[in-house]
Amino acid sequence: MKPLKERFEKEILPKFMADHGITNVMAAPIPQKVVLNMGLGEALKDKGVIDTYLKDLEAIAGQKPVQTRAKKSIADFSLQKGAVIGLKVTLRRDKMWHFIDKLINIVLPRVKDFRGISATAFDAKGTYTLGVTELVVFPEIDATKVVKSKGFAITMTFSNGTKELTSDLMKRLGFIFKA
Repeated sequence: MKPLKERFEKEILPKFMADHGITNVMAAPIPQKVVLNMGLGEALKDKGVIDTYLKDLEAIAGQKPVQTRAKKSIADFSLQKGAVIGLKVTLRRDKMWHFIDKLINIVLPRVKDFRGISATAFDAKGTYTLGVTELVVFPEIDATKVVKSKGFAITMTFSNGTKELTSDLMKRLGFIFKA
């Protein structure tokens, strides 16, 4: 089977453009980046949690995550300015295509009672956000070594998209939406 990027460029995109009357490739919605974002509120109490999830997210994404820090102090939450409150990874080009392919063909089918992803998680520009509740659905994570279950958000950004165009393109890529 051809890699997803090759199938997209040679088969999916030309047919998509013809079906929607798009004549210029630059006007079609094309995946630009995938951002994996994990909030770590518990890191305020237990600093060791950061390293654990850093390694897990790095294994999933194939590149090192960036630590996100608090912009200001909030006394009610015991939050100090500069404290690590999350991790994020931005995937582009080949790593992005590899991740999308893995997500469609390996990860989502491993989700228990999977009936499709939400069809309403688009913003006005066609950006799609998907929540993953457990890391163990990824083949890189050893379920026997997971101490505490943690989820994260996957955001896919498309160029020149609308909700309708991006939704149709994602269906053609192989995503299954709930009825």
